Amino acid sequence: MARVKVALPDTFSCTTEIPVRITDLNYGGHLGNDALLGILHEARVQFLRSIGMENDYDPVSKLGLIMVDVAMEYKGEAFHGDVLHIKMAAADPNKYGFDVVYHVHNQTGKEIARAKTGMLCFDYNTRKLRLLPEALAAQVQ
Repeated sequence: MARVKVALPDTFSCTTEIPVRITDLNYGGHLGNDALLGILHEARVQFLRSIGMENDYDPVSKLGLIMVDVAMEYKGEAFHGDVLHIKMAAADPNKYGFDVVYHVHNQTGKEIARAKTGMLCFDYNTRKLRLLPEALAAQVQ
C-alpha cells in the first residue's frame, strides 16, 4: 500500500502553539491519531481567524465550511508536556473551497506530523455545497 505524503507549501501564513494534554495520549503513551486530529481542528479555527473568518460556521445564516477529507503523515512521536508548534497555509483553492496544510513540530524542533484537511463551503440550510465567497477566495489564494 502506498503511504500518504503531504506536500508542504514554500511559506506558511499562520503559526500557533498547542500543548499535548494527558488526555491526548493513547495506550502507547504518545499522542494518539484521534487527538492529533482534534488539535488540528483547534489550529484550523485559529488559522481561519487569522484570515478574517470568525468561525467556520455561522449559526445565524447556517453557512460555513465542512471538512471533506484529511490526510496525516506521522513523522515522530509527541508526549505529554510537549508544545506543538503548528504552521498552517491555505493551498489548492477551487470554486468551492481550499485545503489547509499543517506542519507540526515539538518545542525542540522535532518534526511530528504533516497534515492536510480539505475544506469546502457548505450551506447547512440546503445541505449543499456553495461557491467560495470572493472575500474568502482572496484570502486563500
